[in-house]
Amino acid sequence: MAKENYSLGQVQMRSTGGRWGRVAEKPHDFKKAWKQILAYAKPYRLRIVIILACAVTAVLFNLFGPNQLKTITNEVVDGMKSGQIDLAKIRRISIMAVLFYLFSTCLMYLQNVMTTLTSTGITNDLRLDISRKINHIPLSRLDSSSFGDLLSRVTNDVDTIGESLSHSAVQMIRGIVTFLFCTIAMLITHVPLAIVALSSSLLGFFIMNLIIKKSQRFFVLRQRYLGEMNGHIEEMYAGHVIVKSYNGERDSLSRFEELNEQLYVNNYKSQFLSGMMMPFMELVGNLGYLMVCVAGAMMTAHGMITFGTIIAFIIYVKIFTQPLGMVAQAITSLQSGAAASERVFAFLDEQEMDPETEKIHDFKAEKGEVVFDHVNFGYTEDRPIIHDFNFTAKPGMKVAIVGPTGAGKTTIVNLLMRFYELHSGHILIDGKKTTDMTRENVRDLFGMVLQDTWLFEGSIRDNLTYGKQDATDEELDRACSLVGLAKFIHTLKDGYDTIITDAFSMSQGQRQLMTIARAMICNRPLLILDEATSSVDTRTEQLVQNAMEELTKGRTSFTIAHRLSTIRDADVILVMREGDIVEQGSHEELLRQNGFYAELWNSQFVNAEEI
Repeated sequence: MAKENYSLGQVQMRSTGGRWGRVAEKPHDFKKAWKQILAYAKPYRLRIVIILACAVTAVLFNLFGPNQLKTITNEVVDGMKSGQIDLAKIRRISIMAVLFYLFSTCLMYLQNVMTTLTSTGITNDLRLDISRKINHIPLSRLDSSSFGDLLSRVTNDVDTIGESLSHSAVQMIRGIVTFLFCTIAMLITHVPLAIVALSSSLLGFFIMNLIIKKSQRFFVLRQRYLGEMNGHIEEMYAGHVIVKSYNGERDSLSRFEELNEQLYVNNYKSQFLSGMMMPFMELVGNLGYLMVCVAGAMMTAHGMITFGTIIAFIIYVKIFTQPLGMVAQAITSLQSGAAASERVFAFLDEQEMDPETEKIHDFKAEKGEVVFDHVNFGYTEDRPIIHDFNFTAKPGMKVAIVGPTGAGKTTIVNLLMRFYELHSGHILIDGKKTTDMTRENVRDLFGMVLQDTWLFEGSIRDNLTYGKQDATDEELDRACSLVGLAKFIHTLKDGYDTIITDAFSMSQGQRQLMTIARAMICNRPLLILDEATSSVDTRTEQLVQNAMEELTKGRTSFTIAHRLSTIRDADVILVMREGDIVEQGSHEELLRQNGFYAELWNSQFVNAEEI
């Protein structure tokens, strides 16, 4: 069957309906995912250096504290033994410790600010690249994907990456630096007691490794089902009229419950397993306290260490176990970030269309002759739709394309606009192959009015001048008057500056008229009309037909016709069937042939009295 939807509108504008697919699960590679994310951090190397410098310095200042407490404790103990405590010395040491802690706090604040700036910069770059990617991948790729899933990648997944960078990165850096320097400080202070304290951390690392391996796949599945559910919700809201019309609420709810259950299960499992890290880290920390106190008491009893050293080590153990908790929390978030980044980079790694830097980008169609020369095409290699298509549209000719669903009518238009590339053959405009021109140049030659009314959120003026930004009010008035829209617009308080939103009341017919007026304002040499009067009533249809008559004067036009009564005045009618032109001629000629066209005409005449 032919593919009967237009991709350009789906990419650039919003419609009244949508079409969604399933999200394929991707294999997960944690290291590769974060390697790709960090590649985006290269432009922010200076900030990263500042972040690392702040982290290292803040930890160093923070680690001076236990040593100061050790000195104060020993000074108090010695003073109690001698009967004289040096309060001035204790005061100096206390002030020094407070200053160290203040400097450490200021540096951590600076670290957080720089990390936030870096993470937001990276996520901004990711979104820009996704936006650019959409315009550089084949439209066939977008047609085969879920728009809800694509939206989830741009919003949810990129946000997850940003949160992982802004919070997890800070925790991971601070945790690793704290762990290393705290280890060094303990070894410098007392090696045997340091070995006792460090031995408890081995259990913590072992537990963390087990939990990470177990929980990783649940984070991947959580992101997958989140994208699927977003797609389903978008679909149900966009097509709620159809759902209600066909009493599809039960099936829709059933599908939602299925996706919601899968999301719930995988979210619960991932959070449950990752949530086990902190309690185990608390256990490891308490175990460290116990081991230091027992071993320290025994060493003090034998005169191997001072009481102040035990106090210092208790603080060291507290500081030492904090990075374990930080790393545990960070790894939980990093797993979510890795799962999200895989989905983002899977899209960014999609194959792009071939560059067209060497092709013609400013070709102007003076005559408007269009030639189809042995054109062959299929949306998949094994299912050809257009077979050896040959036809010449003379300048200014009105060409109508008719046929049953799946005959290839819209496919011809997709090939004209280079939405898809030919398998073989050529399409020529004024003797120039469309493949020798850039896609943008080809599309600049056509004005389009589609059956679906693609309008985006913005003012009426923005929508009307979408293809010609410098259009004057006189041009807007003329086009809107021709299609019978001027009276409606001038009754609005803000006129052409009225903002079109979901809450703005505009009928389907009025939306259709706006797309027709937009094509008039563009004033391009070639036209594509896909049953432009399908959404207007009979009275308005005649007005639009008159406007179309004005619009098509001097222009080569291609009209996809479903209601045959609208194309009786066409210069030539192409009757398509299963990708081939089976008949061609004027309306009267085709009726006299009493062939397939006459059969279509008679079937519509019998079933539609207006014909």
